Amino acid sequence: MRIAIDAMGGDNAPQSNVEGALIAAREWSDTEIILVGDEAQIGALLKEKPSNLKVVHASEVIETEDEPVKAVRRKKDASMVVAGRMIREGEADAMISAGNTGALMTTGLLVVGRMKGIERPALAPMIPTLDGKGMLALDLGANMDSKPEHLQQYALMGSLYREKVHGITKPRVGLLNVGTEPGKGNELTKHAYPLLEELPIHFVGNVESRDVMNGVCDVLVCDGFSGNILLKSIEGTAGALFSLLKEQFSKSLKTKMAAALMMPELRSLKSTLDYKEHGGAPLLGLSGLVVKSHGSSDANAIKNGVRQARTALQNRLVESISNEISGK
Repeated sequence: MRIAIDAMGGDNAPQSNVEGALIAAREWSDTEIILVGDEAQIGALLKEKPSNLKVVHASEVIETEDEPVKAVRRKKDASMVVAGRMIREGEADAMISAGNTGALMTTGLLVVGRMKGIERPALAPMIPTLDGKGMLALDLGANMDSKPEHLQQYALMGSLYREKVHGITKPRVGLLNVGTEPGKGNELTKHAYPLLEELPIHFVGNVESRDVMNGVCDVLVCDGFSGNILLKSIEGTAGALFSLLKEQFSKSLKTKMAAALMMPELRSLKSTLDYKEHGGAPLLGLSGLVVKSHGSSDANAIKNGVRQARTALQNRLVESISNEISGK
């Protein structure tokens, strides 16, 4: 397995990407880790170079503020574009990037290529749940506007992902809506509901956003606009909750002692709600495996992204989705 990492993408690049790559290379000797980016900057951070780690030079970087389509078309030697081209040309089996989400989506479409039969690839991150198992949600931002047929494809791809990568038999698939009754929602969800019922999946019906973190389903289907609002709301609420807890526990000696006693449980809670534990979000529906890591990913998040990509490759995820879509 050959996994390319966009070394120059993300808030903490290239340091966290290089450190994460080193951890992954040491842990999985059967996987070739390819760092794509400025050779001089990467080399300065490589304290060691395992035999299964190599560097591919790329002279340009796609910045956070760059307009995605223009950047991908003009910066032919950007680290993200080079990594995508490696997948297309068979030089890598997967790529991971913590860089500009729009640019990565554009790279997926224009460089890696869309899977035959898929109209709109979807961004599919894991949403934390209270039971610690997490919920795969798609689309959470790749496409702001969707048709009912797109949601139908998201449901099928999401179900296959949870089965192949997470080993869940007959994953429960829910449709994000404002009520649980079949007739609820806007025109999109009303038309999508019967299409999901037709699929060879375990469709459990509509799911309300207030029930998401209770783990009522394994796969949550929605359009990118609603999904992104849901994701940002959960992230913001979790951040506010921990800020309030920190404030309360710092008020007096008594609360500080209580905090010290509860520290293991608080760390466990934070870990449950931490996106970094899940590695990244795959862009499902492309002809190759592309994983989007969070922009502020640290070395551990990059390493978990590699773990995630390895599992998907071992279980032939892309081929499975392609065969299901084409009816093979």
